[in-house]
Amino acid sequence: MTDALRATIEELAGEYNQQVQRVKEAYGALGRLRAVARSKDGMVEVTVGQNGQLRSLKLDPRAYRKLSPSELAQAIMEQVAAATGDVAEQTRRLMQPLMPADLPFEQTFGENATLEAFLPRPVEPSM
Repeated sequence: MTDALRATIEELAGEYNQQVQRVKEAYGALGRLRAVARSKDGMVEVTVGQNGQLRSLKLDPRAYRKLSPSELAQAIMEQVAAATGDVAEQTRRLMQPLMPADLPFEQTFGENATLEAFLPRPVEPSM
Protein backbone atom coordinates (compact mmCIF):
# COMPACT_ATOMS: atom_id res chain seq x y z
CA MET A 1 0.00 0.00 0.00
CA THR A 2 1.40 3.39 -0.93
CA ASP A 3 1.89 6.11 1.61
CA ALA A 4 -0.63 8.32 -0.19
CA LEU A 5 -3.30 5.59 -0.13
CA ARG A 6 -2.57 4.84 3.52
CA ALA A 7 -2.90 8.55 4.39
CA THR A 8 -6.20 8.77 2.49
CA ILE A 9 -7.59 5.72 4.28
CA GLU A 10 -6.52 7.07 7.67
CA GLU A 11 -8.09 10.45 6.88
CA LEU A 12 -11.37 8.87 5.76
CA ALA A 13 -11.47 6.59 8.80
CA GLY A 14 -10.86 9.59 11.06
CA GLU A 15 -13.63 11.62 9.40
CA TYR A 16 -16.01 8.69 9.63
CA ASN A 17 -15.26 8.11 13.31
CA GLN A 18 -15.78 11.82 14.06
CA GLN A 19 -19.16 11.72 12.33
CA VAL A 20 -20.11 8.58 14.27
CA GLN A 21 -19.20 10.36 17.51
CA ARG A 22 -21.33 13.40 16.57
CA VAL A 23 -24.28 11.12 15.82
CA LYS A 24 -23.86 9.24 19.11
CA GLU A 25 -23.74 12.52 21.04
CA ALA A 26 -26.86 13.79 19.30
CA TYR A 27 -28.61 10.47 19.84
CA GLY A 28 -27.76 10.68 23.55
CA ALA A 29 -29.28 14.17 23.63
CA LEU A 30 -32.49 12.68 22.29
CA GLY A 31 -33.00 10.80 25.53
CA ARG A 32 -32.95 14.08 27.42
CA LEU A 33 -35.53 15.83 25.25
CA ARG A 34 -38.64 17.08 27.02
CA ALA A 35 -41.54 19.28 26.03
CA VAL A 36 -44.11 21.00 28.21
CA ALA A 37 -47.57 22.08 27.09
CA ARG A 38 -50.02 24.07 29.17
CA SER A 39 -53.67 24.73 28.43
CA LYS A 40 -54.66 28.36 27.85
CA ASP A 41 -56.70 28.39 31.03
CA GLY A 42 -53.81 26.88 33.00
CA MET A 43 -55.87 23.93 34.17
CA VAL A 44 -53.67 21.26 32.55
CA GLU A 45 -49.90 21.01 32.16
CA VAL A 46 -48.10 17.99 30.74
CA THR A 47 -44.47 17.10 30.17
CA VAL A 48 -43.55 14.45 27.64
CA GLY A 49 -40.28 12.70 26.87
CA GLN A 50 -38.54 11.92 23.60
CA ASN A 51 -41.19 9.63 22.13
CA GLY A 52 -44.17 11.44 23.59
CA GLN A 53 -44.29 9.35 26.75
CA LEU A 54 -46.03 11.21 29.54
CA ARG A 55 -43.50 12.24 32.19
CA SER A 56 -45.60 14.63 34.24
CA LEU A 57 -49.24 15.65 34.51
CA LYS A 58 -50.27 18.63 36.61
CA LEU A 59 -53.90 19.52 37.11
CA ASP A 60 -55.08 22.73 38.71
CA PRO A 61 -57.44 21.75 41.55
CA ARG A 62 -60.09 23.99 39.98
CA ALA A 63 -60.14 21.68 36.95
CA TYR A 64 -62.16 19.12 38.89
CA ARG A 65 -64.87 21.71 39.57
CA LYS A 66 -64.83 23.59 36.26
CA LEU A 67 -64.47 20.73 33.77
CA SER A 68 -66.54 17.63 33.25
CA PRO A 69 -64.59 14.35 33.17
CA SER A 70 -64.80 14.26 29.38
CA GLU A 71 -63.67 17.89 29.09
CA LEU A 72 -60.75 17.21 31.41
CA ALA A 73 -59.79 14.12 29.44
CA GLN A 74 -59.97 16.13 26.20
CA ALA A 75 -57.84 18.92 27.69
CA ILE A 76 -55.21 16.39 28.80
CA MET A 77 -55.16 14.72 25.37
CA GLU A 78 -54.80 18.08 23.61
CA GLN A 79 -51.81 19.05 25.73
CA VAL A 80 -50.16 15.66 25.30
CA ALA A 81 -50.58 16.02 21.53
CA ALA A 82 -49.13 19.54 21.58
CA ALA A 83 -46.14 18.52 23.70
CA THR A 84 -45.54 15.42 21.58
CA GLY A 85 -45.52 17.56 18.44
CA ASP A 86 -43.04 19.92 20.06
CA VAL A 87 -40.65 17.15 21.10
CA ALA A 88 -40.92 15.61 17.62
CA GLU A 89 -39.85 18.92 16.10
CA GLN A 90 -36.97 19.19 18.58
CA THR A 91 -35.86 15.72 17.50
CA ARG A 92 -36.02 16.64 13.83
CA ARG A 93 -33.98 19.84 14.38
CA LEU A 94 -31.37 17.94 16.39
CA MET A 95 -30.89 15.04 14.00
CA GLN A 96 -31.65 16.38 10.51
CA PRO A 97 -28.22 18.03 10.03
CA LEU A 98 -26.53 14.69 10.68
CA MET A 99 -28.62 12.65 8.27
CA PRO A 100 -27.92 11.87 4.62
CA ALA A 101 -30.24 13.79 2.33
CA ASP A 102 -31.75 10.59 0.89
CA LEU A 103 -32.51 8.91 4.25
CA PRO A 104 -36.09 9.55 5.41
CA PHE A 105 -36.25 10.96 8.92
CA GLU A 106 -39.10 8.65 10.01
CA GLN A 107 -37.24 5.55 8.85
CA THR A 108 -34.35 6.45 11.10
CA PHE A 109 -36.19 7.95 14.07
CA GLY A 110 -39.64 6.44 13.86
CA GLU A 111 -41.26 4.60 16.72
CA ASN A 112 -39.20 1.40 16.40
CA ALA A 113 -35.91 2.83 15.14
CA THR A 114 -32.64 2.33 16.99
CA LEU A 115 -29.22 3.84 16.53
CA GLU A 116 -27.74 0.45 15.73
CA ALA A 117 -30.21 -0.03 12.89
CA PHE A 118 -28.49 2.48 10.65
CA LEU A 119 -25.03 3.09 12.09
CA PRO A 120 -22.26 0.57 11.46
CA ARG A 121 -19.35 0.03 13.81
CA PRO A 122 -16.44 2.50 13.80
CA VAL A 123 -13.73 1.57 11.35
CA GLU A 124 -10.04 1.16 12.01
CA PRO A 125 -7.61 1.85 9.19
CA SER A 126 -5.98 -1.36 8.07
CA MET A 127 -2.34 -1.15 7.17
